[in-house]
Amino acid sequence: MVRYSLRRLLLAIPTLLAVLTIIFLIVRVAPGDPATAALGDYASEEAVSALRRRMGLDRPLWVQYVTFLADLLRGDLGKSLITGQPVIDQIRHVFPYTIELTLAAIVVGLLLGIPVGIVTAVRRNTIVDYLGRVVSLAGLSVPAFYLGILLIYVFAVKARLFPALGAAEFSRPGAHLHALVLPALSLGLIEAAYVTRMTRSVVLSVLNEDYVRTARAKGLPERMVLFGHALRSAMIPLVSLIGLFAISLIGGSVLTEEVFARPGLGKLMIGAMKQKDYTMLQSIMVVYAFIIVLVNLLTDLLYGIVDPRVRYD
Repeated sequence: MVRYSLRRLLLAIPTLLAVLTIIFLIVRVAPGDPATAALGDYASEEAVSALRRRMGLDRPLWVQYVTFLADLLRGDLGKSLITGQPVIDQIRHVFPYTIELTLAAIVVGLLLGIPVGIVTAVRRNTIVDYLGRVVSLAGLSVPAFYLGILLIYVFAVKARLFPALGAAEFSRPGAHLHALVLPALSLGLIEAAYVTRMTRSVVLSVLNEDYVRTARAKGLPERMVLFGHALRSAMIPLVSLIGLFAISLIGGSVLTEEVFARPGLGKLMIGAMKQKDYTMLQSIMVVYAFIIVLVNLLTDLLYGIVDPRVRYD
């Protein structure tokens, strides 16, 4: 297991370096001048030149790249062009909100999707199966932002059970969790639809395997057969799906944070795009890159825990 983990960790380093290089090139080589974009088309040449020097864009590209990597190693993401404050301080403030929303949505998706997927697989071609498939198909068809608006209308405006907008401080855990319910549901219900269909498909394929029939022939309880044999064998595709969803939910939280007016990386990135804050936008992309590589690494490590045979591939 240690050798497998080290190998995956070493593979993650060049992957992260490649992603960071792409981010660097996209920002600097793409058409348009970041300094002109930040100051506007009517800014004087002197002001644009001064900002380019301040941003280091007047130096050779390879020097900018080395400086970019050196700053990242020191944890320096630069200063915002709009506020003049360190970018890392602003990201540090909103980062926990995005992570908690992503984790809460994953928990909702798993708690709803796995049991429903197992039930629909066990009761294949019954009314329960048909109903579960129709509901999951509807979940796949509804955009997260639209579902968020519906949840606000039903549970915040009409029923007045949850707050419609904003997020409470972490120092108030009760109010904080209360404000998290609707945003987590808007993302988690859609994930639950994918998890339901994946679980149903995988469990159906496993239920016909010889070792499952042997377990039943030995007289093992059906619950032990399902959870001890069938579901364990189905965990590899589920782990892969969870990893993909963790990445997509972090990116998909952008619209959800806008709909619910929650602080987060997505909302911060939209603000940086509107204000043409080049430094902030680049830094947020770097943070997203770190998260994606880390999630992929954790997913690979979970493969080795769920199925020991993966370690020797």
